[in-house]
This record gives sequence, structure tokens and C-alpha cells, in this order.
Amino acid sequence: MKVAVAGCCHGALDKMYETLELLQRRHNVRPDLLLCCGDFQAVRNEADLRCMAVPAKYRHMQTFYRYYSGEKKAPVLTVFIGGNHEASNHLQELPYGGWVAPNIYYLGKGPALSPGPARPGPGLFRPFPSPARCDTVVPFFFFLTGVVRFRGVRIGGISGIFKSHDYRKGHFECPPYNQQTIRSAYHVRNIEVFKLKQLKRPMDIFMSHDWPRSIYHYGNKKQLLKMKSFFRQEVESNTLGNPAASELLQHLKPTYWFSAHLHVKFAAFMQHETSSKEELPKATKFLALDKCLPHRDFLQQIIEVEHDPNAGDSLEYDAEWIAVLKATNSLINVTPSSWNMPEKNGLHAKWDYSVTDEAIKEVLEELNHNLTIPCNFTLTAACYDPSKPQKNMQPVHTINPQTTEFCAQFGLTDINDRIQQAKEEGSGRGDCEEEEEEEEMDSTGSAEEPSEYNTDNSGLSSINPDEIMLDEEGGDEELSTCSVDPSPDHPPEFSTSFSDIRIMPDSMAVSSDDAMDSNNEDLEKSGGSKQGEEKSSTERPLKRIGGDENGDSGIKKIKRRNQAIYAAEEEDKTD
Repeated sequence: MKVAVAGCCHGALDKMYETLELLQRRHNVRPDLLLCCGDFQAVRNEADLRCMAVPAKYRHMQTFYRYYSGEKKAPVLTVFIGGNHEASNHLQELPYGGWVAPNIYYLGKGPALSPGPARPGPGLFRPFPSPARCDTVVPFFFFLTGVVRFRGVRIGGISGIFKSHDYRKGHFECPPYNQQTIRSAYHVRNIEVFKLKQLKRPMDIFMSHDWPRSIYHYGNKKQLLKMKSFFRQEVESNTLGNPAASELLQHLKPTYWFSAHLHVKFAAFMQHETSSKEELPKATKFLALDKCLPHRDFLQQIIEVEHDPNAGDSLEYDAEWIAVLKATNSLINVTPSSWNMPEKNGLHAKWDYSVTDEAIKEVLEELNHNLTIPCNFTLTAACYDPSKPQKNMQPVHTINPQTTEFCAQFGLTDINDRIQQAKEEGSGRGDCEEEEEEEEMDSTGSAEEPSEYNTDNSGLSSINPDEIMLDEEGGDEELSTCSVDPSPDHPPEFSTSFSDIRIMPDSMAVSSDDAMDSNNEDLEKSGGSKQGEEKSSTERPLKRIGGDENGDSGIKKIKRRNQAIYAAEEEDKTD
């Protein structure tokens, strides 16, 4: 089975699929599965645009709505995770997973897809060579945290990005969002990481939007800093990336890990330590990809994975993951209050929520050993109509029937239903507006609510000297405005604009020259990164380099990475 991997999509589905079709025409290669590592932007209508945390000038309808309405169908089964620029109201409808469009599947805030026990194939990151069938209609599916199977290959993922001041909160956000919750809605929470850490069975592929912290020590760091010199401060202080994802990397030890977010291609190879002499050594091949733009490395890799020839062509539930969901159902929190996950510290009667073989067997018996995920996609919102734009359409909190059915089948709590009850009762979040804003303003990851991580880049800012700072005013106050102009129906010819599609050798991504720094000191630093984090626990986080505090108007303002794309990227201020 051949799996293609893409970086940030930014709603450009037509361009992404046309690139795959170009690959097929040129090289007779077609993947069986396409994975997208966030910022997918599954925008159905104008209301969804209002729920995307970007300045109004960047709110464009793009082309997802055509796939949602059925006007078009994805030519290959597509599975994606969420990033930090998404229609959060749409994805929030499916906290346990669900189809979002025919042949497109949303993995969710911390899920794992799993198509059976699989072994990595001979190739590492080969560019799309594979005759794939993809004739079956499959929808988008979302899990807040989860695991599923496809042809025996287990695929996991965690959506969103890490921010320490929201990490220990529950998922309380609901539309209509305010200026704080439109951003906190996509922040990673400790419950998502905790659930994924209960998994014991091998993981083949894992995706995250932001990079696992410290992964840059296992690749060509010099080349990375040559391309993105403004990362240097965070790389040297070991604060670039997601510390929670780093924990998952150490726990899950997947064969492959894919990321996006930083808009640069980067490969690494991480050899994991063994905990006992009996344990076989494991290694993870890491690859980050760029955003979907011409001449950028956003979509050019393929992995060849051996699949179970006896497995069906449908996505399947993962029995271990379902058992973990059932075991952790009591831990659901839909309030903004901070809380800690159970741990072995004498304060919790139970701290290990991993499941036994008996619990997994019970799940199989409940399903009569039929793990196929039902294709029960339904429209839950009006689809954008270019001939009848509705610029004043407002988002509403929707309970998706897929979620209702899933919860009823496995005896789980419907998170959206719980949030709705809290709203109606006036408890917890109140009206999801004024109380949320007050709570968020008070919660900044300070000493009052310390992060469980010794170092945190929430307040650290890299400077991109190549990009001029966008005017930040209006980024928030224009929350209710949007542009509904769709992308052109006839994009430029890919043969001239997307020159990055090419077939590369098997060793492309993690050869000794490409993935490892020639300087051994860099790897030694990575070994001591943990001690470095401990030493820095008493240090204050670096402040964002912002405006002109001294009134020196002669200094040109420049912005951190990605703000040329979205000025609201660094939304969480620490000062």
C-alpha cells in the first residue's frame, strides 16, 4: 500500500488533488491514501469562515465546500488532522470522529487510524509510486483522540498546537466563539495526550501539526537553520516544537511521524532507547512538509507499507482505542478549569488506564468482530452557494448525528451534548461568551497555573527577517467579517507551477547525509536536552519581540514565522 503525505493544505484541495493527478499522468503513480498534516480548512460556508482564527483578509472560501456538497469527489481517500487555522466549529461537531465529506476523513484532536498490523515496506519516503484504486466513496472522519485501521496500517494523530496555559483545561469551547476561544479551541489538551499514552500496541504512522520538541536534533540541523535562520534561538534553547508531542514520540515509537506547521521540509531519524534487554530497538522516521504553494515541498513523499492482504478496503475502528475511550470516559472535562491527569503520586486511586486483552476482546464481541466504520456522513450545515452569498451567516453549536450514534454504540459521553447542557444550565461556561473571555484573560500560564513542562515556547517568538510584520489591528475586531470569493475555477497549469513533484531515491528523506548533522556535538546536545530543560525551570520565558516599546519608529517591524500567511498565528500573548 502506498501512502502520500502532504503538509499544510490551507483549503487548496483542488490544487492538491490536481497535483496527484499530474503525478499519475507523468509517472503512472497513484497513492492508496493521502495524509494531510493540518491546516486543512474544511470550510463549508460563510459561518465556518467566522470560526477560523485568521485575519479577515485571509478568510477565503477555497474549494472544500465543493467536496462537502458532492459537486466533486476526492480521487483518493484522504485523512487529515487539524491545525491552528481550521473551521473549528465544523471539526468540533465530531469529537469522537466522523465523516466530513465523501472520501475525506478527519482524524481529530488526537486520534489514531489503524489498518491492521503492518510492517514498513522497503522504501522510506518514496514519491507517489503506486497504482491505487480509490474508487470507494469514503468520508472525512474526526476523533478527539483516537485510533482506526485501514488495510492493516495503524495511523495515529493529534490535532492542534501546544499552548501551556490551555493544556490542562477541558474542551469547553463552543460556537459562537469569542476572541479567545476561537484560538483556544485548537490548543492541545492533556486529556488527549493521556489517552494516547494508554496505547500499548505498535503504531505504524503518527501525525501532528506542530513538530515534536527536540526532533531537530536528529536531522540535518545545520541545513534547517540555513533555510530558517530565525528558528535558531528556539532550537538552541530547545524550545521549538510541542513538548507533549515529544512525550508521545517517546511512548508510541511509531515507524513514521509526519508534521507540518513550520512551512519547511525537514527529515530526521530517531533511534529510540530500549527499556530492557529483551525489547527490540525501534526507530522513527520523521518528515515535516511545507504548505501548498507552487515550487514548495508540500506534497512529494510516499511511503510503501505492507498491508494485510486479507483486510478489507474500509476504514476500521481500532479495538484497543475503543477500549481506552471506554476506560477513560469518566475523565471528560468540559470546563475551563485546569486539572491534572491521574498519575502514581498517591493522590489518585487509579492512574493506569491502559486496557487488557480481555477489555479488547469485549469490544470485538460488542461489534461482532466487524470493525468497519459506517459510512454515515450527513450534511449538517448549508453549503456555500457562490450565486447566493450569505455574508451575515452566523455559526451555531451543532450536535452531529454521527457523534450521537457513536456514543450510543459504545456507551460514551457526547461531549457536545455535555457542553450544550452546561450552557443551558448556566453552569461551567455560562453563555460561552463573557465568562470565557474573563477566564481566558486570567489564564496566561503564569505561576498561578504553571505548565507541567519545564520549558515552554508559548511566549517565545522567532523572528523571520524575510517577512514584514502585518498590521495586527483588526485581526480580532474583524472576527465577524469574511471574504467568500472562491478560488479560481481554473488554476494555473501545474506542469509549470508545481515543479516540486518528482520521483526520488529510496534513501531520500533519512539518509545519513540528509538526516544527520555531520557535527556530532549537535546530537550530544540533544542527549542533554532534558537536563537543559530542568535547569531552565526557574528561568522566565523569553518575551515576544513585538512592537516598538521604546518609541523608535525608525525600526522596521518584522514578524515571526508564518505571520505573512496569518497574522493571528501567535495569538496567545504572555505579557
